[in-house]
Amino acid sequence: MKDFRNKVAAITGAGSGMGRCLALQLAQAGCHVALSDCNEAGLAQTLAEVRRAAPGVRATTHRVDVADRAAVYAWAEAVAAAHGRVNLIFNNAGVALSSTVEGASYDDLEWILGINFWGVVYGTKAFLPHLKAAGEGHIVNTSSVFGLFAQPGMGAYNASKYAVRGFTESLRQELDLMDCGVSATTVHPGGIKTNIARDSRVSPSVNGLLVRDEQQGREEFEKFFITTADKAARVILAAVRANRRRVLVGPDAYAADAMARLLPAAYQSLVVKEARRKRRQFVAAPTPTPAPAPDGERA
Repeated sequence: MKDFRNKVAAITGAGSGMGRCLALQLAQAGCHVALSDCNEAGLAQTLAEVRRAAPGVRATTHRVDVADRAAVYAWAEAVAAAHGRVNLIFNNAGVALSSTVEGASYDDLEWILGINFWGVVYGTKAFLPHLKAAGEGHIVNTSSVFGLFAQPGMGAYNASKYAVRGFTESLRQELDLMDCGVSATTVHPGGIKTNIARDSRVSPSVNGLLVRDEQQGREEFEKFFITTADKAARVILAAVRANRRRVLVGPDAYAADAMARLLPAAYQSLVVKEARRKRRQFVAAPTPTPAPAPDGERA
């Protein structure tokens, strides 16, 4: 798909981060947008920004929990009815979970897989018939750098993102065989400056093993956010225009891909060694004490 003008794109997770930037850049390219998120306030802000940036495009919003299959299918039908067709679906919504495999509750496992994997499955299957009917379409599924390599404390997240990778690569091959005018791309972002750390779940099982405590764990996570969401969206849209099978976003994604290719098994020992080094650092460091509360207030 070389040109987004007068196309219709549906985007999940459009209330912030990459989803919002994709919406803005597509709208500025003349693409009509259908936006969804669970965060209604964020969704309203994205809609306002889209209308300011591209007043000539049609933009609609729906509150959608991508883990709810019926809700995703209903949204797909509503988008097709409101816009007349659908050409692109960006299955972008995602969450994170830091936990050991042993410490992960089944509720947390179902939560992260419901959004990160099943949300992609539902979005793909709900919109694919509409994309085929339009005669020209593209499915863009967000995996992660953690769909390229694994690390301790991210087993559930790794599982969800590896699943998206395999699902979408198989889908792309099927679409190539069908020659139906629809294609697919897998996206592997590295650390992108979004709200994912703030909205993530952290299990106590990682405390003392991988991080000192939850706060330090979130701070460590955010240190890896080196690419802006705006730049990530530009890279993704360029990959769609070029009909690439997969796209790496950020220098850290390229480094991880190279490591997994060159050391497909041995990289795990390197990751463990680095995790042990960091643990020695936070164990040796004094635990920060909270600042005293102002007079007349309790901490």
